[in-house]
Amino acid sequence: MITTASQDAPPVPSLAWSDCQGGFECASADVPLDYRDPQGRTITLAVIRKKATDQAKRKGTLFMQPGGPGNSGVDFVRNNHADLPAALRDSFDVFGYDVRGVGRSSALQCWDDQRYTQAVTQAKGVPGPGSFGPALREAADFDQACVDNSGELLPYVGTEYVARDIDLLRQALGEDQLTYYGRSFGTYIGTVYAAMFPDRVRALALDGAYDPVHYANRPYAYDRPQYLALDGAMSRFLDWCAADQATCGFGDGDPRAAFEQLKRDLDANPVPTANGGQANGYTLVYRLMFNINEGKVIWPSLGEALRKAQQRDNTSFLLRPPSPASFDFLGPNVVVECVDRDYPRDLGRLKRNVTANAKAAPLLGPAMAYGPPTYDHQHATACVQWPGERVSRYDGSYRAKGSAPILVVGTTGDPDTPYQDAVALSRQLDNASLLTFKAEGHTAFGRSACATDAVTSYLVDLKVPGRGATCADETQPPSATPRVAPPGTTLGELRNGVDERIDRIGPALR
Repeated sequence: MITTASQDAPPVPSLAWSDCQGGFECASADVPLDYRDPQGRTITLAVIRKKATDQAKRKGTLFMQPGGPGNSGVDFVRNNHADLPAALRDSFDVFGYDVRGVGRSSALQCWDDQRYTQAVTQAKGVPGPGSFGPALREAADFDQACVDNSGELLPYVGTEYVARDIDLLRQALGEDQLTYYGRSFGTYIGTVYAAMFPDRVRALALDGAYDPVHYANRPYAYDRPQYLALDGAMSRFLDWCAADQATCGFGDGDPRAAFEQLKRDLDANPVPTANGGQANGYTLVYRLMFNINEGKVIWPSLGEALRKAQQRDNTSFLLRPPSPASFDFLGPNVVVECVDRDYPRDLGRLKRNVTANAKAAPLLGPAMAYGPPTYDHQHATACVQWPGERVSRYDGSYRAKGSAPILVVGTTGDPDTPYQDAVALSRQLDNASLLTFKAEGHTAFGRSACATDAVTSYLVDLKVPGRGATCADETQPPSATPRVAPPGTTLGELRNGVDERIDRIGPALR
């Protein structure tokens, strides 16, 4: 909801908490729509908290920021609070909110569900020659739908304004400084906050970090490693599949060739789904892009799901087309990045980069490069043509000079946020420590007992891991498809944010 007001510095929101089940409290926070007019129109943010178990030992409020952009912070807290280490639940009121333009906070609308369904149904797992032109036109159509349906909100959803919102929420909660855990895109939000308000940082744990300079100011230099990281993870899975055919069960001795053939077969002859839709080669790539984030523990399940897809069994979780719940995530995911990122307005350069990325990442890259605007890899065609103002984009230094120590966490085989991004961020920040998780999969907290303990100790007691700190306790592939989540993992939303965007695997394995 967007409303109107008037004066000079933005007023601190007043939070009227009410019970919203399960021990959680919910409220609404009015913040400026445009911080250039801090007393003008406002936008209402949905917020949630669960108070510390022992208020006498409470250290403050822990902000929990999911990945995205586009994931609901309200859902992230509600769905994952019970899985947090007891030390966090005991020490902090755990707080989350839906950022502007997302979920319950004036959600952005671009394509409607019918148009999005049409786009992903027509996309290909193996796009043919001449795919760039249609991809460009489809991205332009998406951009125009954003203007038509959310035009008054588009300029104001960038991360500088999100960071300003966080600072108002910090004050509304009575906190002198910010204690924060952010994963994936949440690391960029935390980085911008630290850069803007370094003296207001108590503790920032940034897990699955972005290289902020490349992300915002050199987007093609950011995109290329992300393509390579995703394809690298898929390649290592297929290598394991070839080496352990008994457990994987996909590929008849040559899983790479089988995978390439499967994409082509599904494109040529899509599988009907239970709800009357169709699953094709693009569907397969889209689901793999997210599910590969789970790391080695899911590899037997991926093998089984690929084998089912070969058999045209639509119960395979890799044959579930993106749904309306996915679109609620994907639309804001594109818009926020188009506002945040400075893509050159050169269609020739765009074509060269898209073509090169598709070629460099042959397993999953072509479907991403030439597909409709959905997740990170498919943003360039929309963002180069982006028609809106970008007044809320952050374009300052990322040093955060004078901040308290910041913890950066990177996973060496991360398919989504490449490990070198975490290394780069740890060097760009004025006062940061890097914790390395030697593993496959996206982010470390909740997947590694070692990393979870380190993050918890840092957030609670401000203990920073020593130089060169490393964790190497990834759960290895089970000898068969697991029926329950293995010990030390959740296979769920703690890492993945929105259930539907990666089609939560945990319950499907039970």
